[in-house]
Formats: sequence, structure tokens, C-alpha cells
Amino acid sequence: MYIFASAMQYLALAASIAAGGAALTALLRGDGRLLRFVEKGHWVTSVALVLASSLLLHALYWNDFRLVYVAGHTDTLLPAFYRLTAFWAGQPGSLLFWALAVSVAGTLFAGTPSYASLKPLTRLWYWVVFFAITAFFALLLTTWSDPFVMQDPAPRDGSGLNPLLQHPGMIFHPPLLFLGYAGFVIPCCLALAQCLAPDPEERPWHEISRPIAILAWIMLTAGIVLGAWWAYMELGWGGYWAWDPVENASLIPWLFGTASLHTMAIARRKGKLARANVLAMAMTTISAFFATYLVRSGVVQSVHAFGDSTVGTPLTVFILLAILICAWACASAKPSGEPLAGLASREGFLTLLAWLLLAMALIILAATMWPVLSKLWTDGAKGLDAGFYNRVCLPLAALVMLFMAACPCLSWTGGLLRRERLWYALGAMALTLGACFAFGLRQPVAMFGAAGAVAALVTVGLSIARDRAWRGPLAALGAHAGMALLAIGVAFSGTCGIEKDLILSKDESGTVGDYTFTLKSVEDGGRPGHHFLAGTLLVEQDGRTLGTLTPERRIYDKFGTMQFSEVDILPSLGTEIYASLLGMDDDKRLLVQVSTKPLVNWLWIGGTLMCLVPLAALLRRRKPAPAADDDA
Repeated sequence: MYIFASAMQYLALAASIAAGGAALTALLRGDGRLLRFVEKGHWVTSVALVLASSLLLHALYWNDFRLVYVAGHTDTLLPAFYRLTAFWAGQPGSLLFWALAVSVAGTLFAGTPSYASLKPLTRLWYWVVFFAITAFFALLLTTWSDPFVMQDPAPRDGSGLNPLLQHPGMIFHPPLLFLGYAGFVIPCCLALAQCLAPDPEERPWHEISRPIAILAWIMLTAGIVLGAWWAYMELGWGGYWAWDPVENASLIPWLFGTASLHTMAIARRKGKLARANVLAMAMTTISAFFATYLVRSGVVQSVHAFGDSTVGTPLTVFILLAILICAWACASAKPSGEPLAGLASREGFLTLLAWLLLAMALIILAATMWPVLSKLWTDGAKGLDAGFYNRVCLPLAALVMLFMAACPCLSWTGGLLRRERLWYALGAMALTLGACFAFGLRQPVAMFGAAGAVAALVTVGLSIARDRAWRGPLAALGAHAGMALLAIGVAFSGTCGIEKDLILSKDESGTVGDYTFTLKSVEDGGRPGHHFLAGTLLVEQDGRTLGTLTPERRIYDKFGTMQFSEVDILPSLGTEIYASLLGMDDDKRLLVQVSTKPLVNWLWIGGTLMCLVPLAALLRRRKPAPAADDDA
């Protein structure tokens, strides 16, 4: 059975090479008769990868420990839904899912009217680029990272899934990232194809692929937000973003993709930024490959990475070739020839915003690779800490909020669209700055970030209420509102929280800010698969009981002496209480770390809004509204 699964991976490789080679041959000969054969290739590739993936899921569900991959990531105690999500827990499985997502995305696009509207020459170039990507993934699976390697004799039980991955956030976080990466492949291939086969009578690629790009952005956004929630709930350190290299690796494509969506808006509205638009979309996909490289190569140290592996060198070569090919294709694109409007216009601000996002992506890229880059001139290379990112990136993020607040106040042609809207935004900023100061927020970047976010919410609300913008750019407005709420959550939870370690005996109390924590009980015992230490804390404020917290410390049977934290929270839309158990001292006293997290849940609310409103806008069937000068 698993020989057949491996054969399916080889079939996907052969089909991608054959179909891509046929498309290239047709282009060189100027013969479009091979197009029908080329278009059959994606069906073969997708079916082969679906079958291979189904067999891997079958093996995971039934605990078939004959497969090295299954034995290394599951055991008999693991619930079924975690056994299935082990599909993307390891390197071979995650690469197979990556390849499956890309191939299925291509097959779905090939069945759309948008694809049918493409000219034969554009289709051929599209498939050349697309099959080069699927062939590379199939090559990785068949040569360097095969999930169907077998062992004999098979062990009676597996090694188990890393306890950090046994969390609902990890059920959805990785696949959503991969689906986002895969979704951006389609507009990237289409953009490069139209660069290499320009046809003025054909619909521009940014119009054809805009729904796909938005859907990919939604999935990537959801994946990042869920990853932050997982880190907050599972790692036990009280934060949600540590600027870890692999966290950065997913943020970089998101920044490129967000910049690309804004340049696409300019291209769609004004027909400008043709080359920059293609370059931004190409860099989105290349940076997704770079994210894969960071996780799989072991080039940097990360709690998320798979460590050193054999796929680092192939990924490096592929990324370098992709950069060269994309640069050549972008240079081949015909410039729009139209000058941009002045900076004091919506077009100018959108362009500046896109460049700001690109700058953030490049800064994070350079900082993430700093341990590697610095080896060129020093032997004691070290990575940059979170303080560097906070000092450099957070002011830029606050500036993004100000741009978001200002854009709806401007006309596309230049000047103010409605003067009173600007005054409302400025008034909201002034009131927010005063409120921040009154509530104890003193950090200037956080204050201006929160003020800009509130001003953005005001201008978004005015766009909906006064301009009836809900009939048009609903996706953009929803994403902006969600981003503003998320920024407010970051500003307050990151700077106004209190963190304190308490050492408590039974019935002893400690205070953190206005809250009193009393240790009511201690439990030291075992459950199937792990030993645990738990403490129950009664939480009170001004004599009023708010609830109880039961954080745990666990040691799993199959993971040696490594300890894992299970945090507990008292959720609130205001100040959330967060507790993690650090251990027990020689006097049988518990060491508990307690934190207050003001407005932290607005991160998850804002992130959800960023995803759901654009998704609802895509699913809503309507005729395209005529463009008005005040569209967002």
C-alpha cells in the first residue's frame, strides 16, 4: 500500500515535468496544440497527491507504525484528531501537505471562468511556472523527504506527538499557513505569465486573481493569528509574539502579500504600478518558500523549527533561481507609463503604505537572517533579540495605523475628500491620547499606535455610514477595522500588563496589582501518558471573587524530564488574568507566575474580524459596483 503511495509521489513528479516540458515545448515551437495535453497534467498531479495524502492519513488514523513518520509523531494514547493533524507535525508530512495545497489550488483555478478567459499563450506560460513549483515539491518528497519510509520490525508504540502541538490552535494554524502560501502561488504564476506573454486585450492578472489573492491573505492571516493564540495559551510565558525566526518567517509573506493587495488596488483603479505589482506578488510567493526554508533547514534556531535536514540546500537553490526568474519576468513587463498622483492623495498614501510594508518585511528578513549574515565578518555571530524588533518595527506599525486613518480622508485625485472626516479622525486621536495617559499608558509608540487605530476605526465607520461603502470595498474596510482592534490590543496588553512571581503555601495569598491570589489546593498525580502538578488559585478583586485558576506543570512519559506548562486564564474583554505554574520548591510551596493582560482578547477579536468580513465579502454575490471617487 505504501509502495503505491510512494509511486503516487513519483507520478506527481513525472506528470509535472512532462506537462511543464510540453508547455515549454509548445512555447518554443509556437504550437498551441499541446495545450490540451498540458491542461491534463494538473489533474494527474492533484489526483496522485490526493491519493498519497489519503494513505498517509489512513496510516496516522490506524497507528500503522510500520511507517517511520507515523511512529515518530503518534502513539496509541493520542486522540484521533491529533493523530490526523500529525500529518503536518513533521517535515515530510508538512511538505506533502504544501504540495497538495498548491496542486489542488491550481486544479480549482483551472476550472474557473477566469482561467477559461485567458489566451492560449498566457495559459502555457502559466503552466510552465506552476508545474515548475509542483515538480520541485514532488522532487523534495521523492528524494529528500519521503513520508512513506518503512521500518521492519515495526515498534509496538510510537514516540508520541510533541505535547506543545497537542492544542486546538495547532490543528488549524499550520494548514491555514500552507493554504495561504499555496493560494498566493496562483496570482504569482498568472502575473509572471502575463509579463512573459503580454496581451492588451486580456483582462489584467490582478483583476482575474484578486479573489484568490484575498482568500489566500485571509487564510495566512488566520494562520498567524491562531499561531499567536497558540503561543499565548500553550508556551506558558504570557506573550503571543516573541519575534522567533519561524514566527517572522510567516509574517514576512503576510507583509509582502498585504503590500501587494494595496498595489493591486492602485492597478485596478488607475492601471499603474505594473512592474511593482508583479514584483510584490512574486516576492510574496518567494518569501513563502523562504519561510519553508527557515523551518526545514535548521539555518537558525527556533522552538518551531525541525532542525537540520537534507532539504535546506535544495530549497536554497530553488529560491535563488526563483528570484532570478521573477526579476527577469518583472523586467519584461511593460511599464504603465502613467505617473503617480501626488503624495497628498489616496493613491499616494496607498503607495507609501505599500512601501512601508515592504520595508518592514525586508527589515524583519535581514534581522531574522542576522546570525547567518554576521558570520561573514565575525566568528561570534548572535541573533538579534526581541528588543531590536520592538524598537524598529513597532514605530513602523504605529505609522501604518496613521496611514490607515488618513487614507479614507483623501481623494484619489488629490486633496481632502471630506474635510470634516479629517477633523473627526484628529479629534479621535486627541481623545485617545488623553485616555491612554489617564489609564497609565506612557509608552509613546504604543500611545500613538492606539490613537491611530482609534482614528482608523472612526474613518472606517464614517466610510460605511456616510458613503455607503458597505456596497463596495467591504473586504478592505473589515480588514482595516480588524487590524485597528488588533493594534489596540497589542498597545495595551504589551505595555500596561503586570507580571509577578508568587511563592505560595496552601491557603497563603499574594497580590498582583489590584488582584489577590490565594492557593486553595495542590494536586500531584498522574494521568495516562503524563505526570502533573497542579495548583488551584482563588482570584479576588476588592473582596469580590472573580473565579479560580488551575495551572499545571506536566512531565510526559515519552519526553524524558522535559517539563510542559498548561496555563489557565480568567478571560475578559477588559483585563484578563493569566497564570502559569513554574514549579515547587523544597518547602512544598508553589511558584506561580501571574500576569494581567489588559485588552489582550481584542487581538483575537480583531484578527477574527480581519478574516471573517473579507470572507463574507467574497462569498456575497453581487454585481461589481461602479467605482466612485471615494471608494476605499
